[in-house]
Amino acid sequence: MSKLKVSSFSISIDGYGAGPDQGLEQPLGVGGPALHQWLVGTRTFHKLHGEGGDARSTGPDDDFAARGFENMGAWILGRNMFGPVRGPWLDDGWKGWWGTNPPYHVPVFVLTHHARPSITMEGGTTFHFVTEGIHAALSRAKEAAQGRDVRLGGGAATIRQYLAAGLIDELHLAISPVLLGKGEHLFAGLDVASLGYVCSEHVATSKATHVVLTRSGQTRPR
Repeated sequence: MSKLKVSSFSISIDGYGAGPDQGLEQPLGVGGPALHQWLVGTRTFHKLHGEGGDARSTGPDDDFAARGFENMGAWILGRNMFGPVRGPWLDDGWKGWWGTNPPYHVPVFVLTHHARPSITMEGGTTFHFVTEGIHAALSRAKEAAQGRDVRLGGGAATIRQYLAAGLIDELHLAISPVLLGKGEHLFAGLDVASLGYVCSEHVATSKATHVVLTRSGQTRPR
């Protein structure tokens, strides 16, 4: 049965998934790149970006990165994860942060308030733009995944919406040893325990503490 999973989502010790002032020049916000230092040296990261991975680091960091691509048949992204433009699409020139061959290689469903035709990229990635909300995006992604899992890529605001609706089955967080102070907080306004999520796994490395939250199916009374 297809599940909705968040994998390798990096946050700071104080809970921020991106720094302040996100934009074209700083897509992760001020200080945001430091959240992902655990990932960028792994073999999985370099293979995804078409680089040799054999000489790169393995171990738990790489294991968690690789797990996020197992049995994965589709992605869901918030609009900020696709690009920095806000409001109506002014032209069709922007096709994502990743060049002509994005690292998804499956259908990707982008949440937006503004319709846009689908974009077919190299390597099997097709971006579809969903204006009907999170439930419609999930329904379409699960259909496209054909029984495999759907990966929710973020950003933090998109994950909060799916968490609040109780739709995420598994959430893997990589807590990086940095403090951002402000930015995009992952759990702002949420009582994750009351939503029925419990910690089912945790592993610490020198670069991150990996925590897996799963939904127990039981919600606490409010």
